[in-house]
Amino acid sequence: MQIKGKPNSLDIAHLAGVSQSTVSRALRGHPMVNAETRERILAIAKQLNYKVDKNASNLRSQHSGTLALLLFEDPTVDDSNINPFFLSMLGSITRACSQHGYDLLVSFQQLSRNWHADYEDSHKADGIILLGYGDYLAYRSKLDTLVEQGTHFVRWGAVLPEQPGVSIGCDNLRGGQMITEHLIGMGRRRLAFIGDVSLRAPEFLERYHGYAAALSKIGKKPDSSLQVDAISTELSGYEAACTLLARRVSFDAVFAVSDLIAIGVIRALNEHDLRVPDEVAVVGFDDIPMARFVQPALTTVLQDTQRAGELLVENLLGLIDDGHAESIKIPPRLMVRQSCGAP
Repeated sequence: MQIKGKPNSLDIAHLAGVSQSTVSRALRGHPMVNAETRERILAIAKQLNYKVDKNASNLRSQHSGTLALLLFEDPTVDDSNINPFFLSMLGSITRACSQHGYDLLVSFQQLSRNWHADYEDSHKADGIILLGYGDYLAYRSKLDTLVEQGTHFVRWGAVLPEQPGVSIGCDNLRGGQMITEHLIGMGRRRLAFIGDVSLRAPEFLERYHGYAAALSKIGKKPDSSLQVDAISTELSGYEAACTLLARRVSFDAVFAVSDLIAIGVIRALNEHDLRVPDEVAVVGFDDIPMARFVQPALTTVLQDTQRAGELLVENLLGLIDDGHAESIKIPPRLMVRQSCGAP
């Protein structure tokens, strides 16, 4: 295998019988290249003693070799302003970027600014990952703008019909149905629901639809007196549970649409001398680490944050490389613990 002068990616492509773009993807570990082709390309590159000149490659392609991760600021009990659900996903995204040879730039979302001008158009980043969004109805116009201007982006959130861009999200409807069916199977019949059920919060709304679907299987409909809106914080869950209790309606279970809300609910029930789970079962959604350590440990729905991070990065790189990406719903998993009684 003799090459005159310094070997380049065209030489590898010729010897491997593939395109130069395939060589580029293989050297970055892109999942679109099958294992056999990647191994052949890497073996040839090793024999040629070929090393990627990252700076030169970036200049030729106008790529920065960096992805931007923009987090929406959430109200939290500490100064982080990051919903703890996203912390484990942040770790997964960071590892996935490293595996693909990309750096990761992390920042808070500035909803009043133009993301494309701040990041992709200025070549600070080749694409954007969005985590969290607040009021979806207000946020959607920003996503439409990103699509119109050709920005490469993916987001974590509900997978909706005719949505702008690519979303990776949990199958929230199935998750809501699973956890409600579990409560019904434990003999609970007066199930309260705490969380926003409007189009402003499509993930919560899908969980509510799953809750309603499970109730319909036993001939019941959601009772409006048992539903209270809440955002995903412990304080909001606590206040919503206090509102529910003030209505003086009977209930034997609470489906909180996030673990943070559920933790606030448990506190309110304890203060009102209602024993969990003996008198009221409580379930959450997300399976944040704290869910295992509250008393009693929280039954919840696990969203696979490791797989989510991998899919967010893989699909964003697909958009950057050749425009290929797809919205994906990740299957949920029920995590049964003590907050709804022994199974």
